[in-house]
Amino acid sequence: MSASAGEARSKRARLARLFTALVLGRWDSVREVRRAAPAGEPDRAWRETLLQTHVFAGFPRVVEALSVLDDLGGWGEAGADERLGEAEQPERGRALFERIYADHSERVREFLVRGHADFADWIEGHAYGRVLSRPGLAAAERELLAVCGLAALRQERQLASHLRGALRCGAELADIEEALGAARDLIGAAACDEALRVAERLAAREPGRLAP
Repeated sequence: MSASAGEARSKRARLARLFTALVLGRWDSVREVRRAAPAGEPDRAWRETLLQTHVFAGFPRVVEALSVLDDLGGWGEAGADERLGEAEQPERGRALFERIYADHSERVREFLVRGHADFADWIEGHAYGRVLSRPGLAAAERELLAVCGLAALRQERQLASHLRGALRCGAELADIEEALGAARDLIGAAACDEALRVAERLAAREPGRLAP
């Protein structure tokens, strides 16, 4: 493995741990990750990780995280290219939604609409369109974060969907294992092991993938 590849894997692990701690409100762990950040971090990937948190844990978590990180020197200065100022992005959101849910997309969409049509629109236009499709992190990286957060929250149905999404966006089983491993103590060993078992079953069913 090249040094750059190893550094990228280490950074993904840091972000997985950071995201899990943010979602759970484990500020002690957020502080630990921040204090251990290497030179050059926090950077945009950190900021995208923080922004993504509200989709899984709500705005209060992000507001509190801003306070925690501010006490530790902040989370880096956002460049002008990070201020997108976008409205809802339903077309972009629908494309990512369908990439993740594939042949289940319409059934999931109909379920959301039955709950409330406005909520279904928020999912595609805001969560998937404005947040999970933002530049700054690749789709596979965002899905790995989602996997960690949902495993920690014990949201099994959504976890399975985003495990499948991670694979469909280009992540490998080893990537899922590493992400979960980076936050294993926060998520819990049993939940991590079950998530990996589900990931292995899903990987075996994905076209073009070999069963483990």
